[in-house]
Amino acid sequence: MKWLYLGCLLFSTFGMCMLDLRYRLFWFAHWRRAALVHGFGVLVFLLWDVAGILTGSFSQGDSPYFSGISLAPEMSLEEPFFLFFLCWITMNVYCGSARLVSRARGGRAGSRTASEPNPADAPARSGAPERSDTTERPAASERPATSERTEQRGTA
Repeated sequence: MKWLYLGCLLFSTFGMCMLDLRYRLFWFAHWRRAALVHGFGVLVFLLWDVAGILTGSFSQGDSPYFSGISLAPEMSLEEPFFLFFLCWITMNVYCGSARLVSRARGGRAGSRTASEPNPADAPARSGAPERSDTTERPAASERPATSERTEQRGTA
């Protein structure tokens, strides 16, 4: 029972990994960005823990489920694993929620799985492909007639 808490943390972290892999939420969507964000998040929380320990706000509790190994006074071996899990679940929830909100609003999702089609690649409903440029064309009544257009180009 001594290592149960660490085992549960590792099992839960594996679950976060599987969710991330399946839906390409955080690490499996943009791994470089995720490495920076995740590393920064864990570092900030570790510094927060150190500040709490130094001020006497945080103390290590006794539990039969802890490993009993301390990394520092009042900081157990399980703490960095918990912070790693906490940051990953937070980012999975954030990225998943952002994707759901974007889809509900009809916008493009932030990151899709390879099996999901890209809405921008879909042809228009009329069967004609959508225009790739964003410039607006003048209305038909404002455009010159065909003979005027050929004269403007200098060809007859």
